[in-house]
Amino acid sequence: MNTAEKILALRTELHEHNRRYYIDDTPVISDREFDEKLAELQALEDANPALFDANSPTQRVGGAVTKNFNTITHEHRMYSLDNSYNRQDLLDWEQRMCKNLGVESLDYTCELKYDGASISLTYEGGKLVQALTRGDGFQGDEVTQNIKTIHSVPLQISASDVPQHFAIRGEIILPLAGFEQMNKQRLAQGEEPYMNPRNTASGSLKLQDSKLVAARPLDCFLYQIVTDRTLFQTQLASLQAAKRWGFYVPKHFVHAHNMQEVFAFLDHWELERSSLPYEIDGVVVKVNQLAYQEQLGYTAKSPRWAMAYKFKAEAVETQLEDLVYQVGRTGAITPVAQLKPVLLGGTIVKRASLHNADFIAELGLHLNDTVSVEKGGEIIPKITSVNHSKRLPNSQAIQYATNCPSCGTPLKRNPEEAQHYCPNAAGCLPQRVGRVAHFISRKAMDIDGLGAETIQLLIINNRINSYADLYALTEADLISLERLAEKSAQNIVQAIAASVSIPFHRVLFGLGIRYVGQTVAKKLAQHFGSIDALMQADVEALEAVDEIGTRIAQSVVAFFQDVDNLFVISQLRASGVQLEAAVSSQPTSTTLADMRFVVSGVFSQYSRDELKAAIEQHGGKISSSISKNTTYLVAGDKMGPAKKTKAESLGVRIISEQELDALISS
Repeated sequence: MNTAEKILALRTELHEHNRRYYIDDTPVISDREFDEKLAELQALEDANPALFDANSPTQRVGGAVTKNFNTITHEHRMYSLDNSYNRQDLLDWEQRMCKNLGVESLDYTCELKYDGASISLTYEGGKLVQALTRGDGFQGDEVTQNIKTIHSVPLQISASDVPQHFAIRGEIILPLAGFEQMNKQRLAQGEEPYMNPRNTASGSLKLQDSKLVAARPLDCFLYQIVTDRTLFQTQLASLQAAKRWGFYVPKHFVHAHNMQEVFAFLDHWELERSSLPYEIDGVVVKVNQLAYQEQLGYTAKSPRWAMAYKFKAEAVETQLEDLVYQVGRTGAITPVAQLKPVLLGGTIVKRASLHNADFIAELGLHLNDTVSVEKGGEIIPKITSVNHSKRLPNSQAIQYATNCPSCGTPLKRNPEEAQHYCPNAAGCLPQRVGRVAHFISRKAMDIDGLGAETIQLLIINNRINSYADLYALTEADLISLERLAEKSAQNIVQAIAASVSIPFHRVLFGLGIRYVGQTVAKKLAQHFGSIDALMQADVEALEAVDEIGTRIAQSVVAFFQDVDNLFVISQLRASGVQLEAAVSSQPTSTTLADMRFVVSGVFSQYSRDELKAAIEQHGGKISSSISKNTTYLVAGDKMGPAKKTKAESLGVRIISEQELDALISS
């Protein structure tokens, strides 16, 4: 056996021992023997650098340093889940799905909802090639080197039925025993302990030195294979395949034949969750049949075929010490409770949002009240009730602010809105800072290095008046500010200069038009093509854009009627910022213009996403439900009979994928 063969044999053997130890819990050699073989492989690889393999077992020890984590678009979007907190929600959800699919009943998989950090792993030819964090669902940070240090993540898969290319989704978690051990070490070294396993696991993924990640006892639980949907018929079969391929799929999942069996699973784990060696915050219920998942599809944020049932949040009592008001970039005022610090769900809680004046009045809050605090979705602290039996004598009811806490301007409140707001957009410092911070944010212009404090200094010292003035900043302007070194100033100026290549839809989002989020900005950019066309649009023209309502349309028109905003846009234009959509974002033809399509079922030649993309590429519009405005229903195999019946009743023509091809060709 030559050296290359010896190295390959050792790698294969060690991958197998790793799977037996960490996945199957059936080791056949001792830890010492494993370490000896790993050391032998390391020595052979060091002596033969030409035979390096990024997925060798030796790479699990870490050592690679990542200074910047590249942001990469997910091949398949990572959606969030709809949440449910009671059984009736689940019954209503089931009823909606059955009606949509035209079926009497459904079966489900029930999986524990692990409390960690979401991850997407991509494999080519059985080898791990990429690991991305969830990010915003559309794109995430590449953390491949760090993920390779986690022993429960297979670097190489040898199963014969593994697809050539696939992605698999999971959760990076930190078991409770490992978390406790880490904190013991920190306390022994005189350091502050970590607050909870979830945040520690999430933070571990972004450590720059992978050796530090390797030293943490992280695990990766996998729960969804993202590949050719025809490979499996059910979610249950896909979980079993993932387990067979060597992924860590925890054993606590069941096939529930009806909603009553789902409820039994919920009852069991609501009582037994504390017996697990890791944290969970609920159960994920999924429609088992993948063909039905395809037909149900997605909303803008989540799959229609899955629901996260969240266990009752932990609640604690503490004292309301004060009330402060935050001013947002749009002038919206948010009251924030200042609480006596209390431990809740593994973190120290000092503040909680009180939403608006109506919420405070509904609670009947007094200063120094004893209040009950929960974490909404076990993440965001919120006050849920007041313990009136502990109210202090002569305590004063809270009177909502009448003036802006920053500039003193009298607050206003529109009749149809819950929040008060400060109308002094031009002179209110937090609003000005907030608008610039929004403009430079990662999802907008992605200008790194400028924090809120630096932005405030720039405004106070008259270096900038609006975000358009950023493009006139020099290194000297920045260096003259406190706490900013020459290198930092240089990096900021370079980042500002680079941002002129950011595409138009992100510039439009960065302008900070009220109610115009990322999705709306993209739709407007695609429809109008340029800032000039958008500025000329009236409310009626804006409402003609798919999913743009009156409130958004009025807000856009009002924004472009403001002379200060027009001046800022002229400055951006002079600085070379992209104010037109790239040609590629426009349809390649108008063959399907003025036609509206619904796509349903499973197709043989294309995926549903590919069909939708082809329709939009040729000027057509996609809808999720059939109406009298639908032009065609593109029907695939296993389409629910309810859609077919509705299309026929409304006179909507039903066509196949082949007929769609012909329609495009014509």
